Amino acid sequence: MIAIEDRFPRPSVMGVVNVTPDSFSDGGVHLDPDLAASAARRMVEEGAAIVDIGGESTRPGSEGISADEELRRVLPVLERLAGDLPVSIDTSKAAVAQAALEHGAILVNDVTALRGDPDLGGMVAAAGAYLCLMHMQGEPRTMQDEPRYGDVAAEVASFLEERLAFAVSQGIAEERVCLDPGIGFGKTVAQNMELVRRLDVLLALGRPILVGFSRKSSLRKLTGSDDLLGASVAAAVAAFERGATILRAHDVKPHVDALTVAGAIA
Repeated sequence: MIAIEDRFPRPSVMGVVNVTPDSFSDGGVHLDPDLAASAARRMVEEGAAIVDIGGESTRPGSEGISADEELRRVLPVLERLAGDLPVSIDTSKAAVAQAALEHGAILVNDVTALRGDPDLGGMVAAAGAYLCLMHMQGEPRTMQDEPRYGDVAAEVASFLEERLAFAVSQGIAEERVCLDPGIGFGKTVAQNMELVRRLDVLLALGRPILVGFSRKSSLRKLTGSDDLLGASVAAAVAAFERGATILRAHDVKPHVDALTVAGAIA
């Protein structure tokens, strides 16, 4: 068994391919399976350690879709990739995760942290797959309705600690799990910044941390710009310097280049 921190050493970039009509950043761009598969291949060529394929938008205000619809979107892409690339599946549904793993995916990226589908934990354990557990306050439809915390870093860490223990109780090896504070998922701009600034609180849990700040609306609110490439790269480098292992990014090459330099300096 290769531990997730050995499979994805610091810093590793996770590329993003959303096969959705309504994702906040690239909705509709990769609906064509051939275009989506080509984008995934290009990301790996540019240095991505893994590419995250998602068929259901989790942007603020989004509504859920059925497992059948999610499978209709992601399976043609996975079939075209034919297990040739390191791929993760961004889903909270056991049926979708199972199909993706059968088509070569190696990691399940679950924004509900095993709360969305009671069958997902056992399935991931049986498959021996990697797993990412993410924090989200509320659900996508309501998560940005005045999110409140007493101590955002401590509360996110407590949640992730509990979900990690649950994953282990389902038979998932702790060495296969990484944790995601869920930037933008039920957090204000200030709370997102505090989570990155105090990433040591999450690192104390002993698991690799994944941070996805790419193209998030917090960056637009900070910069006042719709061009978020520079802001996204800056946020990724800041998260890496504070201990993050995996940086999730839509624009792979600029992130890989910046993190390569940051890693060399570190």
